[in-house]
Amino acid sequence: MSTDDLENFEAERELHLAQEYQDVAGMFRYAVETERRFYLANSVTVTVANDSARPLIEVVLTDAWVWDMYRKSRFVPNVRVLTFKDVNVEELPSADIEI
Repeated sequence: MSTDDLENFEAERELHLAQEYQDVAGMFRYAVETERRFYLANSVTVTVANDSARPLIEVVLTDAWVWDMYRKSRFVPNVRVLTFKDVNVEELPSADIEI
């Protein structure tokens, strides 16, 4: 497999993933971004432990979809993320709102 073949394969996978995201985004209530991944979820709990110099952030997601082009199944019933980095949680607009 040449470099061009690999780049084309990855570009095709990324396009498919973006299309899947558009198809499923309306099914979820929250968008969650961590240092390593992007998630859509219907339930999000964030807990911060300040026991050390760097706070440990725990994010628990339920009924989630993971932005990862190499996963066979991106729908995940439960996700637990532990990180020292920033976490961004956004509530998505309701499907009933017309923009």
